[in-house]
Amino acid sequence: MNAFELGFGRTEQEIEVDDLSVSGTLPEWLTGTLIRNGPGTFQVGDQRYRHWFDGHAMLHKFSFQKGKVFYANKFLETKAHKAAMESGRIVYTEFATDPCWSLFGKARAIFSPQITDDAKVNVAKIEDKYFALAETPIQVHFDLETLKTVGVFNFEDRLPGQMTTVHPHFDFDNRIVYNNVVRYNAISRYNIYQLTGGKVTRVVSIPVSKPAYLHSFGMSQNYIFLTEFPLFVNPISLLLWLKPYIENFKWNPGKGTRIWVVNRFTGEVVGKYQSDPFFAFHHVNAFETKDEVIFDIVAYEDSSILKAYYLDRLRDEHLELPFGKLRRYHLPLKGKRATYEVISDVCMELPVFDYRNYVLNSDYRYVYAVGINPMQRQGFYNQIVKVDIETRQDISWFEKDCFPGEPVFVNRPDREGEDDGVLLSVVLDANKGKSFLIVLNAHDLSEIARADIPHAVLFGYHGAYFPG
Repeated sequence: MNAFELGFGRTEQEIEVDDLSVSGTLPEWLTGTLIRNGPGTFQVGDQRYRHWFDGHAMLHKFSFQKGKVFYANKFLETKAHKAAMESGRIVYTEFATDPCWSLFGKARAIFSPQITDDAKVNVAKIEDKYFALAETPIQVHFDLETLKTVGVFNFEDRLPGQMTTVHPHFDFDNRIVYNNVVRYNAISRYNIYQLTGGKVTRVVSIPVSKPAYLHSFGMSQNYIFLTEFPLFVNPISLLLWLKPYIENFKWNPGKGTRIWVVNRFTGEVVGKYQSDPFFAFHHVNAFETKDEVIFDIVAYEDSSILKAYYLDRLRDEHLELPFGKLRRYHLPLKGKRATYEVISDVCMELPVFDYRNYVLNSDYRYVYAVGINPMQRQGFYNQIVKVDIETRQDISWFEKDCFPGEPVFVNRPDREGEDDGVLLSVVLDANKGKSFLIVLNAHDLSEIARADIPHAVLFGYHGAYFPG
């Protein structure tokens, strides 16, 4: 099987393995759990999903203890997955796949209670509970030990007509979690919420006529900012639902990119900035100086990357994905125009950094991501990259016919520098038809160890490491 068939196929079994075969030596200090989230299948019966962002959520668990690693995988126990398995067909509308309802049935989608609960994009620990996160408003609470679904959480009670971002921000000092919910209506709204002590409070509600597609947002010491790329939707299109969700959004570069800046403690909108049009999925980090707010983001010239992720395009072995590049944006506190500089020309996606210790910190220096090797330009993401923001240099890990997922950074407990730790990534080996977990030295991306997984892990998105 080739990489496409392996990475965009389906997982045949849920398994548990007490002790994966390891080559190299796992660090003794690595005692915790890595959870990866992503699609567990792109096929139901004879039907296939159409896009990388479709499919049913599957969690992958790697537990480290005394140089050994335990592995388990399990589908989230969601209504969407259960309905599909019982009927043998796609039942719920996903990101870019419509289950072929009748014209009457299409009106049930985002503005009705029939909304998918397949939370397959990210994972996070929120107030001592573990959640699988999705752009749909239903976030799924799961048990870290068994991976069983425990319950659900949402920021707003009225679920129809809303979507959320999959990258909440954490103010660890004040124990506050922030997220943004887009409420679609005749006048739509960006609703920013905070969660602290079990209580959900709305920070601000920003009215907009045509909301943008937002996958993440930024946060600095005092501000939250929504980067409104010119990929807009008329909410009426979602009400009629003649197309799958993302296909209702239209790229309008003439509008440029607007950046809303909100004081996260008072809820005041303190600025609206304009920039040249661009698109992005992922903010990285942000911080403030005396005169400006600065944020880093993996940016594209336009939204064509969304179309490149359709499976019929990814099947093409000659496909060249658009490059996401790390940019730094500057928002002058006394101005209205945002400017940027390109930190690195290397291809990056699924960016991570040492969030727990360097979020909001102007001294942070290293960003890790998946990328595309310039000597093997066609196909899917095939290398791990590290960019040094200070020197503007990059290094990479690459192995022929291997396709790594998001590298998750874990710092050494008694570390001596920001990059003193390891990167954990699930890598699909197209030659062997299976995946392995690789452990890289975060300093120079040299291999420390790898653990063989007895099957192929489909191409997923995000994960998190929880210390034991």
